[in-house]
Amino acid sequence: MIELEGVPELIDPVMVAAFEGWNDAGDAASGAVAHLDREWKGEVFAALDAEDYYDFQVNRPTVWLDNGVRKITWPTTRLSVVRIGGAKPRDLVLVRGIEPSMRWRSFCNELLGFAHELGVEMVVILGALLGDTPHTRPVPVSGVTSDPDLARTMDLEETKYEGPTGIVGILQEACTHAGVPAVSLWAAVPHYVSQPPNPKATLALLNRLEDLIDIRIPLGELPEDARAWQLGVDQLAAEDSEVAEYVQTLEEARDTADLPEASGDAIAREFERYLRRRDPAAEPGAAGADGSYLRDTSSGRTRPPRRPSDPDQDTGEDPAPPEPPTP
Repeated sequence: MIELEGVPELIDPVMVAAFEGWNDAGDAASGAVAHLDREWKGEVFAALDAEDYYDFQVNRPTVWLDNGVRKITWPTTRLSVVRIGGAKPRDLVLVRGIEPSMRWRSFCNELLGFAHELGVEMVVILGALLGDTPHTRPVPVSGVTSDPDLARTMDLEETKYEGPTGIVGILQEACTHAGVPAVSLWAAVPHYVSQPPNPKATLALLNRLEDLIDIRIPLGELPEDARAWQLGVDQLAAEDSEVAEYVQTLEEARDTADLPEASGDAIAREFERYLRRRDPAAEPGAAGADGSYLRDTSSGRTRPPRRPSDPDQDTGEDPAPPEPPTP
């Protein structure tokens, strides 16, 4: 571990992680963590040593010019922290990197070492998979865990997935064995339009993260980007009759599957989420004027709030072929 700055003291921290690569269809998951880091001006405090975990023939370093001086950026995983102000301030530890090429157990142990040192209360890992879902409908997001108690108390799906896995699945299992509550949120990206970016899937992940840990996330231009993305895909689909017919088939299948969810309780839950996201009193504040991070000495740590989730896929790992209900 290369420490770039001193480790800050945190208030009720939650670790949110995403990794580019196999677990990140349309760059939706890594895009979500990048959005959090950008909107809340995250402060990087540590990075994993690239020599330990990456094959540079697979993930090559890049060369760039800084005022005429050539510099190299190495593939790695960085940790940053953001402060969410307001009536109940808390911190997020953001983990953003590339799926490692080797030594996955050591990689996860390093991240868990930091989680323990920082007093992280829960780890949320974001992922995205390719699925048979139409781009014209809301993006399905599953909330899953390997912890039976956590599945019961937070109304999540307990994963039953068996098959190939990626770093998301390995990190979630490492958290479970270490006694750290861990949840994976998975967005389903239309397989026929898989190229990044996919702002609609990124937006869906952020909305579910809001519900899970009871925060309000500033979305900036992301909703407009999501609308523009959908309009662009609409235009491309309209130009190909076979694609348009296929999308219609997916729409019909999705609408039929969603009919049981169109109940009064489901509509009420969505309306509550709508109001919560737009409650002016929930507007997040900023970090202190001096940029410092102080421990909240007036109250002890609390477990994350128990929020409802609507998992519709069985994965705690990451995607193999997109066969619902397991990625």
